[in-house]
Amino acid sequence: MRSVGFRPDYARVTVGWPAAGHRWTTGPAPAGFTDRLAAVLDAQQVNAVLGLHECALCPTPLPDAHPWYTPRPGHLRASAGTGEIRVPGTPGTVFAAPHLIGHYVADHGYLPPRPFVEAVLAFDPYGPWPARFPGIRFPWIPDDATLRHVDEDRPVV
Repeated sequence: MRSVGFRPDYARVTVGWPAAGHRWTTGPAPAGFTDRLAAVLDAQQVNAVLGLHECALCPTPLPDAHPWYTPRPGHLRASAGTGEIRVPGTPGTVFAAPHLIGHYVADHGYLPPRPFVEAVLAFDPYGPWPARFPGIRFPWIPDDATLRHVDEDRPVV
């Protein structure tokens, strides 16, 4: 298994892993946030794995016959998924969130921290920087930054 990073390094801030039995912030999302988050989710998937993570906040597991990628009846987003997204924050910071964050926001009322919300609203996943892994280049990463294999510290070819 390999992971990919950039040099110079950046700080990764994790957001959006609410868990049953733990407190997390709820509330209405600002105008445009849910739509922009959906665009990021449609454009990007990082660290996809061979397996699914099912929403632990939903009261019952999905039946085996239900396709994991379609929403449950009454829900707006799929409640099972794989992978993560990356959203650029302030210079030197990237937010990491599970692909299920769209479900948590749309179907469970999860309200991510304000810096993440602002970063999502400011990020155009279809803009001039590729939003797809492994070529993700954020606005504050210099053009001459080296995309490298983190485990081997060598450039990606």
